[in-house]
Amino acid sequence: MAYESLRQFPNGRSVVVTGGRSGIGRAIVEAFRANGDRVAVLDLISGDDVIRVDVADEGSVRAAFADARERLGPIDILINSAGLLTESPLAEMSLSMWNETIRVDLTGVFLCCREVVGSMRHQKWGRIINISSQLGIKGGIGLSHYSASKAGVIGLTKSLALELAPDNVLVNSIAPGPIETPLVAGISEGWKAAKRAELPLGRFGRPEEVAPAAILLASDPGGNLFVGQTLGPNSGDVMP
Repeated sequence: MAYESLRQFPNGRSVVVTGGRSGIGRAIVEAFRANGDRVAVLDLISGDDVIRVDVADEGSVRAAFADARERLGPIDILINSAGLLTESPLAEMSLSMWNETIRVDLTGVFLCCREVVGSMRHQKWGRIINISSQLGIKGGIGLSHYSASKAGVIGLTKSLALELAPDNVLVNSIAPGPIETPLVAGISEGWKAAKRAELPLGRFGRPEEVAPAAILLASDPGGNLFVGQTLGPNSGDVMP
């Protein structure tokens, strides 16, 4: 089968991955590079091949995406993987903890999406993939702020998908279950043990087990009918 993406993008597609230094983001970066695509990594901590960005700061996002476009040209695919995860019962949660989670995990997705929608519409091709969480569907004890932000990401994804699909810009999300990443490592051992016991698969996932979902959603023709969908590599924690 001759894939349209290979005909349209003989030198590989241009991909931006936020939160791409570690965890799920890093696995996605490696998967797209292995696919022959050109990838710009955006993260809070810069490095030799990493563009620094605070995804919740409008000026920082604009500067980072300008840098990415200078390196890659127009952006074909955006993966919003940057995130923050903390733990607290709601009754004990400070307003600053709530606000910071919403700021990074939801407002950050909005700001990064806004940077690419104009050019994607203009070129009549684009893929936006937002990393949500199964907790945005079912909730989680001690994680009301995180669950609320990820539910917001799913809602944002559906709304943006409706806006952009007529221009062949497809927006979808991935809602992983608990994954063995530095982000999850900061959650209490008690929470992780209880969650592990709930999972039909009996274990947390690994980042490389999530990345193929992003490759699928960005593929052509394989991803062409996914519009406003949420894929769930979650060890059976959610069965829609």
